[in-house]
Amino acid sequence: MKTSIVPVPVAGIAIAAAALLVGCRPAAQSISSATQTVVTGHPGGPYPPKNTGKYALENQAKFIAADYGAQRSITCTGMQERVLEDGRLEVAANLRNRINRRIQVQVQCVFKDAQGFGTGDETPWQDVIFTENTQETVRFTSLNDKARGYTVRVREAR
Repeated sequence: MKTSIVPVPVAGIAIAAAALLVGCRPAAQSISSATQTVVTGHPGGPYPPKNTGKYALENQAKFIAADYGAQRSITCTGMQERVLEDGRLEVAANLRNRINRRIQVQVQCVFKDAQGFGTGDETPWQDVIFTENTQETVRFTSLNDKARGYTVRVREAR
């Protein structure tokens, strides 16, 4: 009986060795070397949300700048709120132009319930024109008596 040996390329041996190493690992483990990392999967199941508190300023603050231009040029110097006789909430915000030129911004108020969720009562965006270094008072009134909190938002005019 004649036996013959078939040559196996070196690359084939490397692939077979990697398959043996990776194939024996449990899920969600990785093998690292100086030149390569092999990840064998993920554990599966649900994933937690990311950045839940990082970009949540509008959930806590009563005044926010919605873009960089508004943040740079407008500030809120005071807020007043009062409950009207019929239970609706009225908000007055003093806004000041911080820069030495005329600007136009848009202002809106989102009314929220006691838990901080929107009541579906958002005012339309109002255009406000500021001359150099001036202050303007903007007033908002909720449409229903569910409002217990609010957020005043300002952005550059579009």
